[in-house]
Amino acid sequence: MRVDIIIQELVGKIHAAPPMLVLEYAGAGSLALYWLHSVAGSSRTVLEATDRYSAASLADLLGEAPEQYVAEKTARAMAARAYRRAMRLADGAVPCLGVACTATIATDRAKRGEHRVWVALHDRASSVTYGLTLVKGARDRHGEETVVSQLLLRALLRACAIAADAPLELLADERVEEGYYAAPDPLARLLDGSAQTVTVTPEGDMQADVPVSGGLLSGSFNPLHAGHEQLAQAAAVFLGQPVAFELPVVNADKPSLGYAELERRLEQFRERATVVLSRAPLFVDKAALYPGCTFVLGYDTAARLVEPRYYSGEAGRDAALERIRAAGCRFLVAGRVKDGVFRTLHDIGVPPAFADLFIALPEQVFRVDLSSSAIRAQR
Repeated sequence: MRVDIIIQELVGKIHAAPPMLVLEYAGAGSLALYWLHSVAGSSRTVLEATDRYSAASLADLLGEAPEQYVAEKTARAMAARAYRRAMRLADGAVPCLGVACTATIATDRAKRGEHRVWVALHDRASSVTYGLTLVKGARDRHGEETVVSQLLLRALLRACAIAADAPLELLADERVEEGYYAAPDPLARLLDGSAQTVTVTPEGDMQADVPVSGGLLSGSFNPLHAGHEQLAQAAAVFLGQPVAFELPVVNADKPSLGYAELERRLEQFRERATVVLSRAPLFVDKAALYPGCTFVLGYDTAARLVEPRYYSGEAGRDAALERIRAAGCRFLVAGRVKDGVFRTLHDIGVPPAFADLFIALPEQVFRVDLSSSAIRAQR
């Protein structure tokens, strides 16, 4: 199939633009993918493309069957999932687009409903939609597929900020509906520093910079294991308030987390627990973000917390602990086996002036002899 020279030129401009994309399409749109691949350089643009032709495949993408398969809401949900996939594949290193097309067009049997398409594009700040109802019976299947793909290509040009329009062969009674929705990506904002925290519910909903209260169990959670979950449960009972997990993307001793790794670690908490993400590697920084919270620690972390050498001396340590006190925060410390002995808060040299900041979680309330490093070694 020969590609029109105008289409070739426009696709070349898309390949020269910065964004990379993941495309999800259902019912139509494959011709647009062919156009993208027919011009050299598509590897600079296309990360992945999936034809969600069966209902089960689309439900697998969205997590559930949509109320309507060809609808603006469905296209937006598809594009949002495609965007997250693109960010994982590119690890957030380049601008990413999630592109979706859901359509019902002419086939080998008569359809009672309208022939219709919705295209959606999702980036780190917003989602944009384009809807079109085709005049039924005016074109054959290839003709309708061509118009659907033209609309998708036009949407891509606009998303790439290219000052050119793809041809769109509409009939006199056909009009394109457009929609715009603000949809900032909390994870991208956290990683670039424009958000300080992101709270993620067990269902995967995310909000940036919302107040946090109760207990927080901080860690790298690589991996999240039963010991972490049991400690959070025991601490919640002991404190009489909810305990969430807290995962810093910036770590004092380890490399910062990229988008893909952050997504991988977050997946461990899905349907299990709330997790708060931050850019605060140190507890003195966390206290400023989460005033009034109780930090749940293991023995090793608590021992490091009061070591003067991590603060360039006792004066620096005491100043940090004083700032934590001023924020109304405190520490609940769980014991751990070390060198064959179960160590607790009482084995840590907490400065007497700050003893009120530390509470021991009794061994009879919690003891699990697991560690993430040991689990990683076994794997």
